[in-house]
Amino acid sequence: MTRPASGKTVLVHFAGPDRPGLLAEITSMLTDHGVTLLDIGQAVVHETLALGVLCELAQGTVLASFRQELRNRARALGLHVRFTTIPRGSIRRWMGALHAGHFLVTVLGRSISAGHLVRVSAILAAHGMQVDRIERLSGPLKPEPGQTNACVEFAASGDPEREPAMRAEFLAAAQELAIDIACQRESIFRRTRRLIVFDMDSTLIQGEVIDELARMAGVGSEVAKITEAAMRGELNFDESFTRRVGLLKGLSAERALSLRHTIPLAEGAERLMRVLKQLGFKTAILSGGFTFFATHLQEQLGVDHIYANTLEIAGGVVTGRVVPPIMNGARKAEMLREIAKREGISLEQVVAVGDGANDIPMLDLAGMGIAYRAKPLVRQRADQSISCVGLDGLLYLLGVRDSDLESARQTAEESGQTQA
Repeated sequence: MTRPASGKTVLVHFAGPDRPGLLAEITSMLTDHGVTLLDIGQAVVHETLALGVLCELAQGTVLASFRQELRNRARALGLHVRFTTIPRGSIRRWMGALHAGHFLVTVLGRSISAGHLVRVSAILAAHGMQVDRIERLSGPLKPEPGQTNACVEFAASGDPEREPAMRAEFLAAAQELAIDIACQRESIFRRTRRLIVFDMDSTLIQGEVIDELARMAGVGSEVAKITEAAMRGELNFDESFTRRVGLLKGLSAERALSLRHTIPLAEGAERLMRVLKQLGFKTAILSGGFTFFATHLQEQLGVDHIYANTLEIAGGVVTGRVVPPIMNGARKAEMLREIAKREGISLEQVVAVGDGANDIPMLDLAGMGIAYRAKPLVRQRADQSISCVGLDGLLYLLGVRDSDLESARQTAEESGQTQA
């Protein structure tokens, strides 16, 4: 005679072709047996279902009868079913794992290969991380015509103290494989970001306005030497910026302002700003460049706040001076804090994006700092780094899927609104 199970814990795994209503039928089977659900997880890959249900059997349930009845009913639905009895020790470890560190590892590139995923999985395994979920956020991993990005997200859990070493390995692997790998803590703030602030030159636009002005004024090489001295640490930002602007003295204001129509936006910038606006984000430009260009971008992209340097113009020419205060790294961080306070947004809900050393203070202050096609020092200091895809790759770090945007686009078309 079969001995009744006394509150046994069983993992029931269903697999087979997916169709609408299947989950309802499966859970109905379990309900008929009076089980207590402890955990549930489902994935569908290419119309094929994989569903795991961790359940505690009702007192007096005969395990063999439970298995046989579910096996028969699953077969009628075209599903395979597998049962694993879970020891009590494993349940205690599982309960303890609920308090482990939870991470999201986002892999971005023009395409993503099995080799890329092998490397990421190996790093996670080396640091004792349990992979809880893998999800594709983009279209196909081998992009179709018109698709520019590919993205896969791993949800993993493990010892939070392993995070710094794991991040360092991801950074090295990303550079070696020519992909981007972002690692962030999974938290409520990831889903509640509300303000995104951007550097302008070489971040929102493809170039440095002051370098272009210097070429116009015929002092490109002199300005480049000052920039190099500043990068070597021989000059601070304020001093180097003042010297470079001084060399622009006498440049026609009309020529200077014409730059607004010649420097292109960064790849993906227009799409990113459209989507952020649709999702209700506040946006800001905090730039060590010039207000005349930042104002142009504000009008073009619908940016909410801009702070940059005011290039002094008198009598139709550039005077070679900047109206103080200079927008340096410390002031960028100060203005980020001020905008967040004015908008009633916590710093944890702020994302900052930049590429240069003078962006580090605001990247450090924001809840998430992203180095975009940045210098090595900035990539090492920032929380995340994007170098291999366009600026719209940032959307994946916010958890936005391409399918979400397609649904939004269709909704907008149906309601006669502008496409996302």
